[in-house]
Amino acid sequence: MKRRIPMYGVLACFGIAFILYAVTRNYIVDPGAESFLSRKTGLTRELNLPLWLNVMHIHVAFACLAMASGLFNFSSRLFGRSRKLHRLNGYLYIVSVLIVVMTSGYMAPYATGGKISSMGFNAMNILWPLITITALVQIKRKRMVRHRNWMIRSYAFCFTNMSIHLIAFLFHQGFGFDYADSYTIGIYGSLALLLIIPEIVIRTAFKSVEKNERVF
Repeated sequence: MKRRIPMYGVLACFGIAFILYAVTRNYIVDPGAESFLSRKTGLTRELNLPLWLNVMHIHVAFACLAMASGLFNFSSRLFGRSRKLHRLNGYLYIVSVLIVVMTSGYMAPYATGGKISSMGFNAMNILWPLITITALVQIKRKRMVRHRNWMIRSYAFCFTNMSIHLIAFLFHQGFGFDYADSYTIGIYGSLALLLIIPEIVIRTAFKSVEKNERVF
C-alpha cells in the first residue's frame, strides 16, 4: 500500500494535466486543428475537413473520458466505497475505448507520415480493445489480479497521444529529423513503450500472487 499511493498520485497528476491540455488545445486554442493539419504529409486521399474535425473532436472527448474513468477506477478508495460504481465506471471506460478506437480508425488513413504511420495506428487500434476486453474477461472469471494487470496494460494506451508527440518532439527538435519522420518514429516508439512500461510496473510495483486472487 505504501508504494501504491505515490504512484497513483503521479498517475493522477499526469492524467489530469493531459486532460486539461487536450481540452484547452483542441476546443479552445485551436479547434480547427490548423497547427496539426499544417504538418500533414503523405496523404493518399482527399481530406474531408469538416467531417475529419468532427471525428477528431469526438475522438479527443472520449480519449479524455477514458483517461478520467480509468484513473477513477484505479482508486482503492473508490473501490472500497462502492464496488457497483467501480463496475459501472469500468463499463464506461470500455465504451470510451471502443469509441476512441473507432474514430482513430477513421483518422488513421490521414495520419502524418502516410501509410507507414497509418499501419502503426491500426496496430494500436487492434491491440488496445483486445487488451481491454481481456481485462473484462478476467474479472468475469473472478481473477482479480489478472484483471488489474490487464487494466494497467490497457490504461497505458490512454497516454498514446502524449507519448507520440513527446517522442516526435525529441526527434524533430532534438535530433533535427523531418517532422513527418519524427511523427512516424513517435508512433512506433510509443507503441513499444506502451507495451513495455506496464510490464515493468506490474513486475516491480505489484507482486501479488495469482493463486491468492480475491473476488470483487
